[in-house]
Amino acid sequence: MRTYFSSTFIEKEVLNEAGIDYPIKLDYYKIINEDEMIKQEKAKFGIHVVKTEYKKEQVKVENKKIPYVSNDEKTIERILNMLKENMVTPITVEDILNDFTKKMILL
Repeated sequence: MRTYFSSTFIEKEVLNEAGIDYPIKLDYYKIINEDEMIKQEKAKFGIHVVKTEYKKEQVKVENKKIPYVSNDEKTIERILNMLKENMVTPITVEDILNDFTKKMILL
């Protein structure tokens, strides 16, 4: 099951610097894995990031699901907040999470 967490639009200045003249929205969702998945010793919570580009001629949607991230809901919410604050897109979310978990292991 997926629940809405938060969304943000990429700032106009950032888009202008990249030569993009249309709005881009990022949506962040918390994935809650069903009990059957948990019995298989997988993490209870995951992340889903959706990027929507509102081009004049079409709407383009890109997304990335990472279904098993943590068993702790507060950790998932902290990660989702970090992703939103840094405007992380679907294409980079997996690398960001890998870096984040490596840093957590070192702490």
